[in-house]
Amino acid sequence: MPTEFISITFPNASTELDPIIGAGVDPEFVVRYSRTLDDNGFNYTLIPYDSGSFDPFTLGATVLAVTKNIKVIIALRPNTMYPTVAAKMLATLDQLGKGRVVVHFIAGGSDAEQAREGDFLNKEQRYGRLEEYIRILRRAWQSADPFDWEGEYFQFKQFSNRVRPVNGTIPVSVGGSSDEAYRIGGSLADIFGLWGEPLKETKEQISRIYAEADRAGRAPNDRPRIWVTFRPIIAETEELAWAKAHRTLDLLKANRSQGLGKTPANAPPPQNVGSQRLLEIAARGEVQDRALWYPTVTATNARGASTALVGSPQTIIDSLLDYVDLGAELISIRGYDNLNDAIDYGRYVLPGVREALKKRENGAAPSNGHVVPVEADKS
Repeated sequence: MPTEFISITFPNASTELDPIIGAGVDPEFVVRYSRTLDDNGFNYTLIPYDSGSFDPFTLGATVLAVTKNIKVIIALRPNTMYPTVAAKMLATLDQLGKGRVVVHFIAGGSDAEQAREGDFLNKEQRYGRLEEYIRILRRAWQSADPFDWEGEYFQFKQFSNRVRPVNGTIPVSVGGSSDEAYRIGGSLADIFGLWGEPLKETKEQISRIYAEADRAGRAPNDRPRIWVTFRPIIAETEELAWAKAHRTLDLLKANRSQGLGKTPANAPPPQNVGSQRLLEIAARGEVQDRALWYPTVTATNARGASTALVGSPQTIIDSLLDYVDLGAELISIRGYDNLNDAIDYGRYVLPGVREALKKRENGAAPSNGHVVPVEADKS
């Protein structure tokens, strides 16, 4: 399948660099941002989830209503919605969007965050619940007859779903860096999401996911599509890009010290394996591979996707192509100035990556000196 691009949608113009405290939904901003993504060739936009933030389903419906092509990825925590309800809500949204819905599951990486909404299962139990949840959704979307379910986490009798996804099912995405995430995502997911790590570590993670897919009996062409996320900081030249990166870092640090960042200045180390991995890599040095920059990770305590790529548009293009060569078919790029960065990516990055891939398909040698630093797993 072709390489596709993912962005992320927020309800207003607040950013990590210029936070608007207490901002509500800004309908005009949502419409403008959504259409910007659509017009600039993004294929998907993630509608994120947080225990104290806005509802992804409502925002997702708005995005679908004002766009023509872009698909929405609804982030969903299994503790917040019974699976039979989720099956109907996702299928309803999919019908409204004419088949433009994906669901991304968050098992839950923080006990404290889960407890805010009444979820007190441990990590192993949360992943067990996620596995059961995905199996129920798939059956609900495909079963023509009422069915019972008697599982460890969910039980019901004669559920009958009359709301079908447009294409018969809805793609399921799973993310994470733990053994359980690899097992469940590798065996059940259509998409597996990774945060931006160096090429060596990314290749190792992809191999783990594929091994779990193989163990589950999935054919090589049925393995999960790999989704990798970055926060590119671009400018016209390398020098300008690095100056911009350091200004960005200064603002992230200042906002966090003033209590305006997403993570308090005295926050404990993160519980989730993905964030722990990012912090461990950051301790090895600021720059990895071509342009993977880690000070933004430490400045935010690795909260969420936080690894930057820094450089000119061509450097960013070459860096993304390195990950495509490893097997990443979905590239998530979002900056720190959400709207303006999306415009810049649409002008200078997406077309460059697509043009380079088109030349490869036509048999032309790369003209930018692109070299694959790590041999891709072709198995």
